[in-house]
Amino acid sequence: MLYYIFDWLESLNVPGARLFHYISFRAVCAMALSFLIILLAGPKVIEVLRKKTSGEEERNLGLPGQDLKKNTPKMGGLLIIGALLIPVLLFNKLDNVYVALMIFTTVWLGGLGFADDYIKCVKHNKAGLSEKAKLCGQIILGFVVGCVMYFHPSVEVKESYSLPHHGTTEEILTISTTDANIAPAKEAVSTSKHSMKTTIPFVKNHEFDYAWFTRWFGDEDGKWSFLFYIPIIVFILTAVSNGANLTDGQDGLVTGVSAPIAVGIAVLAYVSGNVVFADYLNIMYIPNISEIVIFISALVGALIGFYWWNCYPAKVFMGDVGSLTLGGIIAVSCIIIRKELLLPLLCGIFLIEVCSVIIQRAYFKYTKKRSGVGRRVFIMTPLHHHFNKECPAGQPTVLDRKNKKPLHESTITQRFILLSIICVVLAIITLKIR
Repeated sequence: MLYYIFDWLESLNVPGARLFHYISFRAVCAMALSFLIILLAGPKVIEVLRKKTSGEEERNLGLPGQDLKKNTPKMGGLLIIGALLIPVLLFNKLDNVYVALMIFTTVWLGGLGFADDYIKCVKHNKAGLSEKAKLCGQIILGFVVGCVMYFHPSVEVKESYSLPHHGTTEEILTISTTDANIAPAKEAVSTSKHSMKTTIPFVKNHEFDYAWFTRWFGDEDGKWSFLFYIPIIVFILTAVSNGANLTDGQDGLVTGVSAPIAVGIAVLAYVSGNVVFADYLNIMYIPNISEIVIFISALVGALIGFYWWNCYPAKVFMGDVGSLTLGGIIAVSCIIIRKELLLPLLCGIFLIEVCSVIIQRAYFKYTKKRSGVGRRVFIMTPLHHHFNKECPAGQPTVLDRKNKKPLHESTITQRFILLSIICVVLAIITLKIR
């Protein structure tokens, strides 16, 4: 909204109006505003949520301090969504297809998570929304995202381009800090191409084309590659969204882990939408993708602000309305910037949390079928609970900690955040490791 106002002011030669053409300026403004919204509105919203959502009965997991959290308000993810969407509506170009897709993702998964939390926390029905209903909602969103990315005419990449070696430093900096379409004459770029190529780490050519799946069947143009592309997108979105949901089990955990991931996505989006850095890193240049930097910057501000209230001891929990939305935003933004194959590294914590649950269930079923007594690999899953709970007497696990005392949840959270930062750094440097 403000972008269009300042664009009009620039046409009237109003001094300073051109600032809104700079991605970096709008990104910083969006991040600062989202942080301030949560910081200032947090106490009042938390108090309202306390009256509506606290005090319901929860399953006793036998975790230290669980009883103390009974009256902590839930559904704090509404704070994140509100603090995210307000700066986005103010600072983003809303006619951008990628921004529209991100807003749709936020609202869709926010609504799905809200329905689940409302049933659990307000209606006091422990069952909440059924797993099938959640999965169905995620699959529908994945299908929509896949179709938009595959069929929308505005979704293009420029695979062959180069910068002129002449020109002043000021001209080159103009290309690198503003929207790519501000100075099109300074670029020597090939015709935009609708392509399903994506970035693949650790290989020389650095790209993978989903059309490869159908070329095996004689489809040289890849016209039928959507039959593989869309299901893959559905799987990625569902996996990451549920991964974030599983990680949300301790004060500040999913918030602290997601903030570095969002910063990493913002960096990747910036270099992919910037012709100077794309040329230097020898990666595909994606026109109009820089608007995602502003969206993700607002998310970073919202996460930092929410961590203020969510760190130990938490004043509010985000609930499914926050965790499902967070995972979905992370997944869709990586799909948009063609970095979805980096997600296992970028979201390494989400991956190990999901894998811990899968391993635990599979091993329990296998041992029960074979010996009649089910055994566990971990004391409890998701993985963060393994370090937070004492091993019950007479129930040994494969990864028994023996006489070691369980770690405090704040210690687990901080260590997981550090691991998340390491994963994000490794994901970013893969742009040069081939």
